[in-house]
Amino acid sequence: MMDIPKDVLLIVDDETDLLSGLRRTLLAEILCDIHTASSAEEALRLLSKEPVDLVLTDIRMPGMDGLSLLREIHKKDPKLSIIFMTGYGTIAAAVSAIREGAYDFIPKPFKTETLIHVIRKGFEHNRLIRENIRLSRMVCTSVPGLIGQSAPMRSIYEKIRMLARTDVSVLISGETGTGKELAARAIHENSPRRGGPLITVNCPAIPESMLESELFGYTRGAFTGAVKDRAGYFVAAEGGSLFLDEIGDLPLSLQAKLLRVLQEKEIQPLGSDRSKKLDVRIIAATHQNLEKKIEDNTFRADLFYRLNVATITMPALREIREDIPLLTEHFLEKTACLLKMEKKRISPLLLEEFMAAQWPGNARELENTLQGLCVMTAEKEIKKAAGNTSLLQKCPDFFSDFNCPDMDLPYQQIKEEVLSRFTRKYLDHLLKKTSGNISQAARLSGIQRQSLQKIIRRYRMDAESYRAG
Repeated sequence: MMDIPKDVLLIVDDETDLLSGLRRTLLAEILCDIHTASSAEEALRLLSKEPVDLVLTDIRMPGMDGLSLLREIHKKDPKLSIIFMTGYGTIAAAVSAIREGAYDFIPKPFKTETLIHVIRKGFEHNRLIRENIRLSRMVCTSVPGLIGQSAPMRSIYEKIRMLARTDVSVLISGETGTGKELAARAIHENSPRRGGPLITVNCPAIPESMLESELFGYTRGAFTGAVKDRAGYFVAAEGGSLFLDEIGDLPLSLQAKLLRVLQEKEIQPLGSDRSKKLDVRIIAATHQNLEKKIEDNTFRADLFYRLNVATITMPALREIREDIPLLTEHFLEKTACLLKMEKKRISPLLLEEFMAAQWPGNARELENTLQGLCVMTAEKEIKKAAGNTSLLQKCPDFFSDFNCPDMDLPYQQIKEEVLSRFTRKYLDHLLKKTSGNISQAARLSGIQRQSLQKIIRRYRMDAESYRAG
């Protein structure tokens, strides 16, 4: 039976009795290997020889202190998770450490269950970061242009590979921003037609009065202004593929002509009495429910069946949340290249917010959000979102029960009642999300830690009750 590799923890503290006690306590509760060091200098020597997944260190130590240790570690491994142990009077230093990239801090004296919970969360965070790094090295899949290693995306890659070997019409469905055009491009570029052109037509972007002539072309004199012959998009795609994006918006009058093209493999330009044979593959896409449009008599059933020979349904971003870290890394690199700027990174807490958000605009919304954050953030690390992943967006019914039953009460009384209900509900959500970790809750809420503690006490809530045993 193959052994599962254990997580490795390094504990750094100048008090040897504390090191021994922590080692015994943690080994009894967590399946891991533990190294200890009595100074920052010793820790650095050990890190140069042994791989470590998590560092638990004191801030105040003789010689090199914990903050200096953090900086030295992150010079060589900026992804290594570090948790600080803080005594009274070192909270400000711990906050500075968080700003410089530490994962968390835990105040002394700490309860055993709290320490165990923080260490376990630290190991989970490290595994997430390491997995992201591993996946980012796998970005160049066998289907260039598409990003993701989740089961739904692997299924998409397999369908693309199978369809690329054939020459059948393909219908790609999916919500806006899910990468339908990228899938179409991948089918074309992996097919025997890759030497020919891929022509993209955005159906709703062309006025209905011009769409027929743009698709099928026209002869001189076919209509006012037609001063010379013009080949349409179908002729331009000869020997390659024609991608009809948002085909659900195609007018009924043109649907019949497109059906004829699919059946006869020929077109008839406007003003011409001759048909022209074509060698073009049709790939179509839509975000609409075409079967519902058939019921509404706005889309031809016979055209749907012709297009629907083979289908691909692109998953929404909320269905492939495990791909969000990989997509985020890809879009950060793309933005840095596009805008000719230094590549930025996002904080672990912001990544957690990204993972929880609904993203109605899917990957396109994620990319646009990251571009905006990169432009508007001066620091190397982006810590806060700009409204796209707000609590209200993630929980649209969050404020649904705050209506005061008696609107005839004085304004101030109603305001205080609604504010009280909001604060209690918000604190309950925040403490559940962070498992009662006040430091993490403070960072997530944007409230100073001491101020947050005062608010929690004022509303007589117990953060300890939210912590896992």
